[in-house]
Amino acid sequence: MNEFIITFRECLEATLIVGIVYTFLSKTKMEAQIKHLWSAVGAAIFASILVAIALVSISNNLGNNAIAKLFEAIFMYITAGLLLYVVFWLSKSISDRKKLEELASKAGNTSKWGIFLLIFFAILREGFETVMFLIGGVIQTGKFSYIGFFSGAILACLLGYLIFKQGKKINLKLFFAATTFCLVLFAAGMNAYGTHEIESFLTKSGYISSEIERPWNILEPKAALNNNELSLFYSYNESKQKYIHILHDKGTIGVFLKGFFGYNSNPNWIELFIWIGTLIFGIRIWKRFYLK
Repeated sequence: MNEFIITFRECLEATLIVGIVYTFLSKTKMEAQIKHLWSAVGAAIFASILVAIALVSISNNLGNNAIAKLFEAIFMYITAGLLLYVVFWLSKSISDRKKLEELASKAGNTSKWGIFLLIFFAILREGFETVMFLIGGVIQTGKFSYIGFFSGAILACLLGYLIFKQGKKINLKLFFAATTFCLVLFAAGMNAYGTHEIESFLTKSGYISSEIERPWNILEPKAALNNNELSLFYSYNESKQKYIHILHDKGTIGVFLKGFFGYNSNPNWIELFIWIGTLIFGIRIWKRFYLK
C-alpha cells in the first residue's frame, strides 16, 4: 500500500504539470515545442532510472542520507523556479487573443529549452523523491511491492490523461486560469519542501541542532490512542510502532497535501515564510493576467 501511495502521488503531480504545459502547446499548435516536451519526458525517465540506481548503491554503502536531502532540496528549488517562470509565460501568452495568435505564429524554437528544462526537472524531481521514499519504506519494512508500485504509476497516468483529455472541450483562458493557479501552489509547496529538506541535511550532518523552534507542531505520532480518539483517523505504522493521524504530513491524506502544496505538520519558520512569500509572488503574477 505504501508503494501505491508514493508512486500515485508523485506520478500524478508530474502528470499534471506535463498535462498543463502539453494542453497549452497543443491548443496553440506549437508542434516543435511538443516534440521537446516528449523528449524531456523520455530524458527525465531515463535520468530517473540512473538516479535510482545511484541512490540505491549509495544507500547500500552509506547509512547517512544527508547528501540525498541536499540534492532533493536543490531539485525542489530549480523546479519551483521553472514553474513560476511558466506561470508567467503561460499567463502572458494567453492574456489576449492577439498575443496568443502572435505566439503561435512564432512558435519555432522560441521556448524549446524552457519547456525542455521545466519538464525534465519536474519529472526528475518526482523520480528522485519517489526513489528516496521507496528506499525509506524498504529500510523500515524490509519489503517492496511491485504491484503497488506499478498500479500507482498506471492509475496516476490514466487519471492525468482523463483530466487533460477534457481540456480540449473547454475555454482556453478559463482552463489556464485554474491550472496556472495550481502551478503557483505547486511552486510554493516545492520551495517550502526544499527548505525543509535543507533543514534535514543540516541536522543529519550535525551542522545545526534538531531542536528548532517551529510555528506549530501538530498531530504528532503517538504510541497509543486515548479513549476519545477515533481509530478511523489514524493508521498504525508497525516499524515505528506508532499511530499516525491521516492529516499528519506522513498520514494517508497529509502525504498528498505535502506533495502537492508543501503542507507540513511541523514546519520551521524559514520554511513558512518562504512558502508564504512564494505564494504571494506567484498569485500576484497570476492576478495580473486573470483578474482584470
